[in-house]
Amino acid sequence: MFELRKLPYEKDAFGDFLSPLTFDFHYGKHHQTYVNNLNNLTKGTEFENAELYDIIKKSSGGVFNNAAQVYNHDFYWDCIAPKSSEMSAELKAAIEKEFGSVEGFKEKFIQSATTLFGSGWCWLVLDPKSSKLEIVQTSNAATPITDDKVPLLVSDVWEHAYYIDHKNARPAYLEKFFSHINWAFVSSAFEWAQKEATESIRFYINGLHKK
Repeated sequence: MFELRKLPYEKDAFGDFLSPLTFDFHYGKHHQTYVNNLNNLTKGTEFENAELYDIIKKSSGGVFNNAAQVYNHDFYWDCIAPKSSEMSAELKAAIEKEFGSVEGFKEKFIQSATTLFGSGWCWLVLDPKSSKLEIVQTSNAATPITDDKVPLLVSDVWEHAYYIDHKNARPAYLEKFFSHINWAFVSSAFEWAQKEATESIRFYINGLHKK
């Protein structure tokens, strides 16, 4: 049985970025529902005792949608923090190499997240095959894991992530998101992605969902 992960901070720690009410709905209801659905859908199937990473890689339909959404949300909660932290020198150098500057990356990321049609996610990933950073859009529950790309940063752009606090102003939400990025976590994800490629994803997931 999978369980809803614990948040690494208090739900009232984000000021005008995300309110406790948003956490009550986004974390307490939406994320919890994906966990509940996944447990119900996998009971008595080949996935009942499988690791979450393997379920995401091997399943389809409703099982995939709920498994991927459990992971996508798990990762999102770690990508934000009450106060932004410093990124590592290695990550900064990689961002500057690929996007020209940190500010250039921010501009491209926000543009990509803003223009994603409908519900979905905007990611910074490392492609282990090319060793290059990429900005990737995914719709609905889709995740870069299925393409063997390693997530480093994600912003949730489903409306339930921001509508309570920012209404339909997705760009305003994204601007505040950038001031709350947990760069220490993103830097660590980058370090492990370089060392272990996709195995770093499994390690992260299993740290939250021990089987």
